[in-house]
Amino acid sequence: VNNNFEQEMHLKKIREEVLNKFREYRKTMAYMAADAPLEILCLPTAIQNALLAHGCLRVYDLFDMDFTEVKGLGVRRIRDLTSCLDQFFSML
Repeated sequence: VNNNFEQEMHLKKIREEVLNKFREYRKTMAYMAADAPLEILCLPTAIQNALLAHGCLRVYDLFDMDFTEVKGLGVRRIRDLTSCLDQFFSML
C-alpha cells in the first residue's frame, strides 16, 4: 500500500511537470508566432504611429499590454487594434 502511494505521488509530480512544460511551450510558440513587425497587422497610420511612439515595434510587444495607457489610442482605435490582432492570430 505504501509503495502504491509513493508511486501515485511520483506520477502526480510527473503530470504537474508535463503540464508546466506544456504551458511554457505554448507561451513560447505564441511569442515566436508573433515575432513580426507591427506593419504586418495593416493598422491605420494613427494607431501604428501611437504604438511606435509608445515603444512597440513587434506584434509580441502588444502581449499583456494595457492599450488604454498608450497615448493616442481611444476606444475606437483600441477596438480596431484588437480586431486586427484577432485577424492576425486567426491566420496561425
